[in-house]
Amino acid sequence: MTSVVSSPSRTIRIGSRKSQLALIQTYWVQEQLQKSFPDITFEVHTIATHGDKILDVALAKIGDKGLFTKELELGMINQEIDFAVHSLKDLPTRLPEGLVLAAITERENPADALVVHEKHKDKQIDTLPEGAVIGTSSLRRLAQLRHRYPHFTFKDVRGNLNTRMAKLDAGEYDALILAVAGLQRLGMGDRIHQILPKEVSLHAVGQGALGIECRAEDTELISLLKAIEHPETRDRCLAERAFLRELEGGCQVPIGVNTEVKDNNLTLTGIVASVDGQKVVKDTISGATKDAEQLGIELAQRMRGQGAQEILDQIFAEIQRGS
Repeated sequence: MTSVVSSPSRTIRIGSRKSQLALIQTYWVQEQLQKSFPDITFEVHTIATHGDKILDVALAKIGDKGLFTKELELGMINQEIDFAVHSLKDLPTRLPEGLVLAAITERENPADALVVHEKHKDKQIDTLPEGAVIGTSSLRRLAQLRHRYPHFTFKDVRGNLNTRMAKLDAGEYDALILAVAGLQRLGMGDRIHQILPKEVSLHAVGQGALGIECRAEDTELISLLKAIEHPETRDRCLAERAFLRELEGGCQVPIGVNTEVKDNNLTLTGIVASVDGQKVVKDTISGATKDAEQLGIELAQRMRGQGAQEILDQIFAEIQRGS
């Protein structure tokens, strides 16, 4: 195989979704790689994914895996692009044969954020009025918030971030729950009214990190991509993804996590909640960072025995019925 690093004439094609946030993330990856390897040309190619095309249906009802990744993966398999940049939270934990997760970049704040309508600028989530209309497209957020705030009204919200903000500002919602990382990357950090503590909302698996996927056979490219990997983020996200994979949960299942690393020790907290917020299973495990994936597997197995599997089985059955 021709070496990527020693072949200055090689052009490497980067695949990206067409959304504004996806492109910001992909151009950042392109910039970092171009700095490290100035003799290589990195080109960005955009591909529309299934999840980008359907904006008027709740995510959970249009399929739970690969909504924002399948077309990019097909592009790699067909040799149309060399690697793809994903929001790691969108990347299924089981990848197509022949593709690998080559690198995970340093994570932005993975927490969820409360964004409020102007009339609630003096409120926090605990002080929003009864019946406040909260917009979210995430079953994970919905389940956790229903558990803690059953007096709120929850309403699905789709569309890009600008569309969602316009709906909020027009008064369709009292508040939105969005990812801190996405708001910051889009230059909307000033709209973050409150960063939700982990006691209120555990974040999505991989939230805030970028996952770079490529063909398993392209070992030279994999080596090159390691230049922008962040080891601590990798360990945290591998534990989270192993937890999710062991529970067989897709992107649109109410499973939340929190990970912390200190002195080569990783602590992983997981939650599985019913969509109505009535049933919640939550637990924590700690161990060496080198055992990150095993920690995720062990926590999932433990929680399955505590009732998490029953919750997930019911959710999968409801989704299949289209409820």
